[in-house]
Amino acid sequence: MLSLGVDIGGTKIAAGIINEQGFCIDRIELPSISDDSEKMFSQVKNSISMVLKKGNYKLAELAGIGIGVPGKVEHQNGVAIYQNNLPWINFPLVERLQEFFPAKILLDNDVYMATFGEWYAAGKKYDETFVFFTISTGISCCTIHNGRFVRGAGFAGEIGLSIVDEHPLPSKYLNDGCLEAVASGPAIAHYTNIHRNLSGGSDKWTTKEVIDAYFSGEPFVIEIIQNIFRYIARGIHSITCLLDPDKLILGGGVMNHNPKLIHPLLEELDKLLVPEQKNILHRIQASKLKGDAGIIGAGLRVLEDFS
Repeated sequence: MLSLGVDIGGTKIAAGIINEQGFCIDRIELPSISDDSEKMFSQVKNSISMVLKKGNYKLAELAGIGIGVPGKVEHQNGVAIYQNNLPWINFPLVERLQEFFPAKILLDNDVYMATFGEWYAAGKKYDETFVFFTISTGISCCTIHNGRFVRGAGFAGEIGLSIVDEHPLPSKYLNDGCLEAVASGPAIAHYTNIHRNLSGGSDKWTTKEVIDAYFSGEPFVIEIIQNIFRYIARGIHSITCLLDPDKLILGGGVMNHNPKLIHPLLEELDKLLVPEQKNILHRIQASKLKGDAGIIGAGLRVLEDFS
């Protein structure tokens, strides 16, 4: 049995055909159109149509379609409630898609979908607490405890909204001092470019260029990245204090493309831990599925729920 997984983000939409072993056997990627709700919806439709066409798949051959969306969702009703980086508010995504794709469709938060994929790849143990922590365009996390998602009242895991800096530089975020505002991928470039402008630089660096400069030993970039590590370490420390997870997986674009960042991050985390907590340093690992975690997790959720 096969399924179709879709991972919707603020910069791109990825769609893939997923088998029961958790492998993505066909995949396409389209840019997001994050300033127009209908154009964004059309891109999602296009991604599904294109991946079906790519392998000449029929909807009837699939168990269904799984879709991951950032922010708050009503997974029971298939509604995208609120996304910080997308143009949808209370958007009935499943209902709209079923007009074009008459299939079973499952909607959930994108980090929840990716977490399910990583949990599956890590052995899918039902007697542990498993956390996936993603650092990308945004920062978020998700917990699976004894085989079930920890959802709270519906918005659990949004650690990117936690306040870690009481005196931040201005940013586009409602809470300038929240973890996502000071340590996400865009924030890395934002704060570096502010520093460079103050120093007389005129061009803007991308996040990739900033991290490359860090690995090259650029002194002022090292200082900025180390400060960002301190913020992220505070977020992981909070998770450690609350949950003491059996496994904590670091993923998202920033970590997936730069796994060597994990070591200096753990050094910062180590400074915050009491001796009884330090074993968490050996339980933190890099993502196994990397950029495909979202689509694989979405596809596997469908296979588990609808097969």
